[in-house]
Amino acid sequence: MGDLDIHAAAIGAGDSEAFAHFLKGAERPLRLSLTSFATSVDVEAVLQEALLRLWQVAPRFESDGRPNGLLRLAARIARNLAIDAARRRRVVVDDGAGEEAVLEPAVPDPLLRALIVHCREALPSKPALALTARLDAAGGEADPILAARLGMQPNTFLQNFTRARRLLAECLRKGGVDPTYLAELGA
Repeated sequence: MGDLDIHAAAIGAGDSEAFAHFLKGAERPLRLSLTSFATSVDVEAVLQEALLRLWQVAPRFESDGRPNGLLRLAARIARNLAIDAARRRRVVVDDGAGEEAVLEPAVPDPLLRALIVHCREALPSKPALALTARLDAAGGEADPILAARLGMQPNTFLQNFTRARRLLAECLRKGGVDPTYLAELGA
């Protein structure tokens, strides 16, 4: 992997290509750093939010002289976001640093679960495959790997996954559930 800080100055200056090169080396370690949260939060959403925040603070980043400072910053942002998301769901999580956040357990809602199952079963086959692959991977595998496993191009995989999310949201709304409320709960 090497020291990804070679891209820090260009990223700080707003160079999206440098950020893309940084992401090539950073995505896997960041996903792996979030595996302890995979059953508690939407790791993909946490990762995307962390990378967005990293992009926003990159102009103010100052190296501490050790390698991969930008990657360490991204991992810290992602871990803090994951802890916050888990707290919103009121679950117990190990933050990966040897500390547990003991929170009120979430109470399952059988009617909501039945609606989610119904909405997933109503998905067209390709979006359903993309959604299932992403959920089964639980943040442990990159989308290009999942796409290849399904015989899809990465862009097609992402389009199918996005379509699945949109269709699920529409189905949940029709069932009387506001998906934005579920996102706030971390569900």
